[in-house]
Amino acid sequence: MFNQFIYMLLLAFFAMPAANAATAQGAPAGAYPDKPLRLIVPFPPGGGNDILARAVGQRLVEVLGQQVVVDNRGGAGGAIGATLAANAPPDGYTLFLGSVGNLAQTPALKDNLAYNPVRDFSAVSLVATSSFILAVNPGVPAKSVQELIALAKASPGKLNYASAGTGSSLHMAGELFKHATGTDMLHVPYKGTGPAMTDLIGGRVQLIFSTMPPALPHVKSGKLRALGVTTAKRATAAPEVPTIAESGVKGFNVSNWQGILLPAKTPAAIVRKLNRDLLATLKLPGMPEALAAQGLESAGSTPEAFGALIKAEIAKYTQVVKAAGIHVD
Repeated sequence: MFNQFIYMLLLAFFAMPAANAATAQGAPAGAYPDKPLRLIVPFPPGGGNDILARAVGQRLVEVLGQQVVVDNRGGAGGAIGATLAANAPPDGYTLFLGSVGNLAQTPALKDNLAYNPVRDFSAVSLVATSSFILAVNPGVPAKSVQELIALAKASPGKLNYASAGTGSSLHMAGELFKHATGTDMLHVPYKGTGPAMTDLIGGRVQLIFSTMPPALPHVKSGKLRALGVTTAKRATAAPEVPTIAESGVKGFNVSNWQGILLPAKTPAAIVRKLNRDLLATLKLPGMPEALAAQGLESAGSTPEAFGALIKAEIAKYTQVVKAAGIHVD
């Protein structure tokens, strides 16, 4: 009996180095993911980014087999949430829904950001693209882009346009419109599209360049009037709304996009797995239709393609900011 005990003890002892060697070689302690994931949305509930995050997060659960908890961290045009996500542990359990605003436009506007979109994140996949929609409160007499331009020029500084925050994509679209049309309108920043939309419907501000999801339902109900979309082509979700370019502002073209990122230094194997799972999620039955209903077009990509897009957009908007003389107010 004693000899058998000694034999088992020695067997366990000599097995330990093999187990330690497997760990040293990077063998996973468990399958990823083995606990719920957090998806940081850098805006309050109710805005376009929040709506997209919840739509994707709910279906991603079906592929991952784990809950995806949306964590809204609004403020500073998305910079607060982006900074929080950039500093999260690079273990694959903190996802970030980034957009053209906080990944390209704000970095082009500000030199002192607490995060760097290229250095501090690992791109996973582009998720969706869309137009911004120019919408006004029905009390505004303008019923077309040209009528709005005429109204703004007749009363410089009198029209107020809302945005999701200083330096946000909505702010940049408004500033680009002002520069392209030679108009003077007052920028009113909010802590997200949701609060901005509430005040627009209430008549406390006159217009907005909004992402599609929060604006379209109010346009369809008559609470808002759509004057134009910002992309070169009409939006599939609102084909009856003309582009701003075809309405007389030649060359005007501003697009919105969102994608999923992880903190920098996240293991490449996790990035690749999450990329595959996101692409599978975007192809689930009913998913493309659900995004289209919100004015979004499904747009999965490789991590490399999404990373290249971010770099290209930063360069583009840096040139736009310099050429237009846009300043953060």
